[in-house]
Amino acid sequence: MEEALISDVGGMKAKTKAKARYLKRKKVRRNARRAAVPKTKDTPRQESIEEDEEEVVSEDTPSVQDEDTRKVAHEERVMDSHQKKRRKLSGKGEDTYEEDPTPDAEESNIPLDSKLPSQGSLPSFPEPAAPNAPSKYVLAMQGIDKALVHAEVINATAVLPILPSGMDERTKLSERTRKRLLELGITELFAVQTALLPFLISQGSGVSPLYPVYNCPRDACISAPTGSGKTLAYVLPIIEVLSTRIVTRLRALVVLPTRDLVTQVRETFEAIGKGRGLKIGTATGQHSFAHEQNQLVGESSTSLKGGASKVDILICTPGRLMDHLNGTPNFTLQHLRFLIIDEADRLLAQSFHDWLAQVLAACDPRRHWTDNSPVSSLSWDDSALVPTSDSVSPAFLQRYHDNQLDIDEVKECSCQKLLFSATLTRDPGKLASLDLRDPKYFVVQSQTEQDQVDALDLVSERFTMPATLMEHMIICEPSVKPLMLLHLVYTRSIRNALVFTKSSESTSRLVRLIEFFQEAGTEDNRVILRAYSSDLPASERKSILDKFKAQEIHILVCSDLISRGLDISHVSHVVSYDAPVDIRKYVHRVGRTARAGRTGEAWTLVEEQEARHFKGMLREYSHLERVKRTKVTEKDTAGLLASYQVALQQLKETYTR
Repeated sequence: MEEALISDVGGMKAKTKAKARYLKRKKVRRNARRAAVPKTKDTPRQESIEEDEEEVVSEDTPSVQDEDTRKVAHEERVMDSHQKKRRKLSGKGEDTYEEDPTPDAEESNIPLDSKLPSQGSLPSFPEPAAPNAPSKYVLAMQGIDKALVHAEVINATAVLPILPSGMDERTKLSERTRKRLLELGITELFAVQTALLPFLISQGSGVSPLYPVYNCPRDACISAPTGSGKTLAYVLPIIEVLSTRIVTRLRALVVLPTRDLVTQVRETFEAIGKGRGLKIGTATGQHSFAHEQNQLVGESSTSLKGGASKVDILICTPGRLMDHLNGTPNFTLQHLRFLIIDEADRLLAQSFHDWLAQVLAACDPRRHWTDNSPVSSLSWDDSALVPTSDSVSPAFLQRYHDNQLDIDEVKECSCQKLLFSATLTRDPGKLASLDLRDPKYFVVQSQTEQDQVDALDLVSERFTMPATLMEHMIICEPSVKPLMLLHLVYTRSIRNALVFTKSSESTSRLVRLIEFFQEAGTEDNRVILRAYSSDLPASERKSILDKFKAQEIHILVCSDLISRGLDISHVSHVVSYDAPVDIRKYVHRVGRTARAGRTGEAWTLVEEQEARHFKGMLREYSHLERVKRTKVTEKDTAGLLASYQVALQQLKETYTR
């Protein structure tokens, strides 16, 4: 028994020594394989395994190893093989693994020749990449009318002298109209007028200039700087074309955003059309609805298919237009020859009970078939020497016969739509709502801007300023902003100026502060200023505006009520006391000066917290370089500070009572 125990102990020692030698030699062989060149893929791993076993057997170990030793050796070889297969490729950030150059056939029953080659790897796909962004031109052209790319670009400095007599093929104006212009002191036409007059008047000439139903005129969109003569550009062709009319019908409709503009445009029509016999009416809500109805259509107890009208030209606001279109009997737009939308960007942005869709439906026969009764007995307006009192427009004339003739075909609408603005919209949705017919675009640019104009500038919103305008901005703290305005008025002696604020309340408060300042100061260098806002009644606003035009008032403090279209020739300065929030409002404000080639200056008081937004707005439209920053130091305002403190205290006491 002792001998058997000794034999077992000796066998365990022998097996332990054999295992240690085997592991040691295995480590040496592994290091050697790493240092040597790897074997080819066709070399089986079995040979190396057999060599390892021979070496193990050749050592001073028993010729027959027990089952545990062989099992341990085999497991270590398998683990070694798997570790080599999972080695990452050096220098790569991909999750790709390198195969062992000598695959072990004992690990799988798959034939060796069917395994992947050692240099092969899992398929590697390229990283996902974003597609190339479309160009600015492609983005700007999304939904834009292609005719805008082919717009006629006009040099803003171009003028054309008016010939006093003879034929003038350049402008197509009659001698009578040219003489009237010269009587008014207008000796030359501006760029927008020279381009637009031949386009509009030539389309009005023909067999039936009032009803060109077979050769329908093209619509037009005009983008021109403020003060470039847009009003006269549509007043002249309307006077020329409508002077041929025989019967009074509503043939020209001018839609404007404010009452003040309606009054101004009416004065222009009356001055140019003097002696032509054309009747001009307005509808703004300043008079009672019954009074306006009597002025437009008169009193009639019967319904007339052709409508009735006592005016040839109607100038109105959209709200009042809808009142008459829906509530005035015999008021019709079927005879319209011209539809003028002035300040188009503002009017298209305002709904007014969907006024635009209703106006287009009222003047287009394709949208207006509500009466199916035959009207073959009705005659044209100007096709007979003695027209009937209930004449229907040719485009609205339906005739039912057994045999259809060409003359009985539905005729096209003869209404020509004209859009005017200094900031004409490029919004595809708004332009599409107008249902323009083969539109022609006119863009007025200054000489330097015209040299650089390209298709991207045409389809993008770019606003043109008068070349004679000088622009400044003063950045200050909110607490001293009134002092900056006083510095401009009393130190720089600004007169004949418009001062714009953000609201009617700000307007009245600022006027009160300046009045207190003058009471606290000396009698020297006093100014006369008034507030002008929508809070005042219409009669008082008209009186104040007339005094300002007569230069009886030096400074007019106003809201944005008159920031569009108002033409006062002697305005030399515009001050934005409250900085405008968007570029369109800025363009229309500063456009009240430097009009018709005259010089002017624009000042904007910018609070420090607004400076980033204001500069970014100008930079977006490539206009920041033209606005010069002006610094006002404490030394510049030292002489005004004492009176300003007194005025500020009085204003505080007034509004806290």
